Amino acid sequence: MRAHARLRLLLPVVAAVLTAAPALAAVPTSGSAEPPAAVGGSALATRGLVAGVAPGVPAVPTVSASSYVLADLDTGEVLAAKDPHGQYAPASTLKSLTALTLVPQLDPTATVVATWDDANVDGSKVGVQPGKRYLVSQLFEAMLMVSGNDAALTLATANGGIPKTVAEMNQRAQGIGALDTVAQTPNGLDARGQHSSAYDLALIAREGLQLPAFAKYVSERRSHFGALGAKPFEIYTHNKLVLRYPGAFGVKNGYTVAARASFVGAAQRGEHRLVVALMHADPTVWKEAAKLLDWGFANRSRLSAVGTITPPQPDDAITQNRVTTSNHRGVQLQRTKSTHGDGFAVPAAPATAAGVVLVGFFALRRASSRSRRRRGSRLRLPPI
Repeated sequence: MRAHARLRLLLPVVAAVLTAAPALAAVPTSGSAEPPAAVGGSALATRGLVAGVAPGVPAVPTVSASSYVLADLDTGEVLAAKDPHGQYAPASTLKSLTALTLVPQLDPTATVVATWDDANVDGSKVGVQPGKRYLVSQLFEAMLMVSGNDAALTLATANGGIPKTVAEMNQRAQGIGALDTVAQTPNGLDARGQHSSAYDLALIAREGLQLPAFAKYVSERRSHFGALGAKPFEIYTHNKLVLRYPGAFGVKNGYTVAARASFVGAAQRGEHRLVVALMHADPTVWKEAAKLLDWGFANRSRLSAVGTITPPQPDDAITQNRVTTSNHRGVQLQRTKSTHGDGFAVPAAPATAAGVVLVGFFALRRASSRSRRRRGSRLRLPPI
């Protein structure tokens, strides 16, 4: 058979392989069709609404938030949730994770000198000045009360820098089972790859409120701030739930244009303490938090749990289905179990398709080369 005839036969084969490659790549490499397990209980593996409502209990109030969790702060029981594990940009509610991480590590009576980068961050600020020395406890107040992005970065400076602090934040989140959370900044300003969930924010708040210093910072209405040696000035909380909702004692508000409004609130009424976390909501999100808290308090005795926000032990069914790392080009790699231990699995189908394409490619090149050598053919292959 002449070389050009062989080429005509091979070209359709290569084209078919190229066409089939996407389909091959989409073939699942796992034999299981079951969805990943959800932290906190199987009922929370939903993008919709779930609530433990008994007959006669009013419907859960409608809110603008794309995601929320309402839970009992003491028992950890989730009473109602909507898309609880949906991943959204957290905005400044991420500062609750910063506090959960750093409060146990930093001496509140220690001082730190702010850097130029600390002072010149974007967004809300308390007024940190570069080269000035600040008390750690006042920086925590400024970060959690007035959402000072400059205060958050100065605390990171006190902890050894942003990379160290962010790494410890992610380690802390993983340690308590907040597996939807990836921190890229200490202050929650929008960053590529940074996200959390309403479930995680409620869980982080519950863990934080067990720390006396954390509970004090998030519940304060008024305090003072200033560099050592300078005249202090008054600061006031930006958490309107703390200011306007009876029994409220925290936790944190947040807003960016990309994230929209996010909010975590906690309150007590009678013997019950509830926590609510909302994400991707309208700016008046604290009012939605109040509506959900009112509903929870009014019906608490008739509500049953649909899940929990108690920190679980890492579960193999969960961690095997989580993306745990990525390379610097943004290609997500999934950690899997294999007979050779933990490692990163490369899907077999795309590699197979690529191999077939390469075989066809080199076959064409060899055929073309022979043809040119023998008869000086003018045939040229298109780029592949």
